[in-house]
Amino acid sequence: MTLAIDISGITKRYGSITALDDVSFSVEKGELFGLIGPDGAGKSSLYRILATLMSPDGGTATLRGLDVVKDYARVRTLIGYMPERFSLYQDLTVAENLRFFASLFGVSIKENYDIIAPVFAQLEHFPNRKAGALSGGMKQKLALSCALIHRPDILLLDEPTTGVDAVSRSEFWDMLSQLREKGITILVSTSYMDEATRCEKIALINKGKIFGVNTPSGLVAGLDENLYNASSSHMFELLNQLRSLPEVEQCYTFGATLHVVGNKDFNPMHVVEKLRLEGLTDVRIYPAKGDIEDLFIKLTQ
Repeated sequence: MTLAIDISGITKRYGSITALDDVSFSVEKGELFGLIGPDGAGKSSLYRILATLMSPDGGTATLRGLDVVKDYARVRTLIGYMPERFSLYQDLTVAENLRFFASLFGVSIKENYDIIAPVFAQLEHFPNRKAGALSGGMKQKLALSCALIHRPDILLLDEPTTGVDAVSRSEFWDMLSQLREKGITILVSTSYMDEATRCEKIALINKGKIFGVNTPSGLVAGLDENLYNASSSHMFELLNQLRSLPEVEQCYTFGATLHVVGNKDFNPMHVVEKLRLEGLTDVRIYPAKGDIEDLFIKLTQ
């Protein structure tokens, strides 16, 4: 196993607030690894440390064996970093932004065009359009192109699909899969739980702590036990009634239904009968298949 990223005991504080609390995980060379967590979980703080923009208060992080503090100058030549907020020059055109970032790394667009071609293809048709006038999906592609132009070994993508439409999100993840096939190591963060399944391995983070690291299927294994869907024509009342039952450990909205986590005494037929006596006569409770969102709710509770 060759590690591209090795994070050990990273801690970061802002005054009395602990943004990262003893964070540890590793990413293998050529892996598409997801950092999954809600807003405020500490993802961006970790990315700034890995991108050598900020020093940790404790712990170490290495990229291809180079320490992000001691070897920051060499680390910067290895990485392509795409922050959460669009950070390119909005008053420069598409072509000007790309030329600028190529010049920063002393490369030419021509010699490295093959690496950005799958991403840049749609932008080729309007090279003179100002970056600030692009749609969210096109800004995303331009930012990724600029992060790739010097052929980095490691891509650090901080919530790249935030605020982007569903079609562009899907296209973006397809592009990441293609880049991974070229041997690029990708660490991508997201607050969209459904995107976790597109990663080979994921780490779940909340309030600065890592709650689990594994493959998506490995993390949700066994989660289906005592997990049920529940529905009724009176969903809000159903939610309150289920939460009041002693045999229900958790109940939360999940799309158009509720997800119910029962304890060892939970019996769907008996629960339906209890609810019928409370006036909810059309309740349906049936087994559910757990996913990353269910796991995250369980861990953060």
